[in-house]
Amino acid sequence: MRSFSFVTVDVFTDRQFGGNQLAVFPDARGLSDAEMQALAAELNLSETTFVLPPEDPGNTARVRIFSRTAEMPFAGHPNVGTGFVLADRARGGLLRFEEIAGLVEVQLDRDACGGISGATIAAPQPLTIGVTLPRDLAAACAGIAPDGVVLASHPPTVATDGGAPRLLVEVTAAAMTTATPDLTAFRRAVAATPSLGGKLSLYLYRRDGSGLRARMFSPLTGTWEDAATGSAATPLAGFLLHLSGAVSGSWDIVQGVEMGRPSLLRTSASRTPRGIHARVGGGCVPVFRGEVRLPGGMET
Repeated sequence: MRSFSFVTVDVFTDRQFGGNQLAVFPDARGLSDAEMQALAAELNLSETTFVLPPEDPGNTARVRIFSRTAEMPFAGHPNVGTGFVLADRARGGLLRFEEIAGLVEVQLDRDACGGISGATIAAPQPLTIGVTLPRDLAAACAGIAPDGVVLASHPPTVATDGGAPRLLVEVTAAAMTTATPDLTAFRRAVAATPSLGGKLSLYLYRRDGSGLRARMFSPLTGTWEDAATGSAATPLAGFLLHLSGAVSGSWDIVQGVEMGRPSLLRTSASRTPRGIHARVGGGCVPVFRGEVRLPGGMET
């Protein structure tokens, strides 16, 4: 039997049982692709990460991220949480993760006493703005009336910066409260929009004072609702900066309230010669430690 240790952390929170759950395998050497996917499905969290030696010794690690159903090129809370778990491997408070989407830099955050409290990551790619979806179709996916979608600033718009494309939809306060994903509408939306490649994640947001409230639905990947979505928060920050015309900006995003797992994502974005780049950070709290014992390897 082969043995592999893992830990879980709650990400984008300062207390246990808040934020978004993450499992991290700090040493995944010897696991096949199929085993990583099977373990992610078994743990049944939105994402699980598997840490491997870097291809470039100047980097910290190669990090592979799996949802319940597929490997992901980049994701937010898995990088923040994995950085927190691997804090002892940092050089000058910085870790560098090799991922499918590119190199991800993770800066460790410290509390008032100097302890590691969380991390901040930079999205691996500049903002890319994609297609727009009709108001009625976006509203149907969210299970809300069309007038719950706010069009004053923009139509429902797909954006990404290295992670899965997210449909950014501004909504009213009432719509934010009542939204419930409609799986049939999601399937109709991807069928009607070939450029989505069969994938759709819906990121609802509304303005709340100087900050934002958000909810994220991705039922096609098995995540009915996500408590904190860093890889949606960064394209949202970049997109809001794009709309504003400003040089830089920052937004605190509260997510997960409706799930009973409140999360705080601190985002910023800035214009650079290479486009709009965004960052997201937050706190992390350890929860479980465990071990998985596996027989001979599975096929990749």
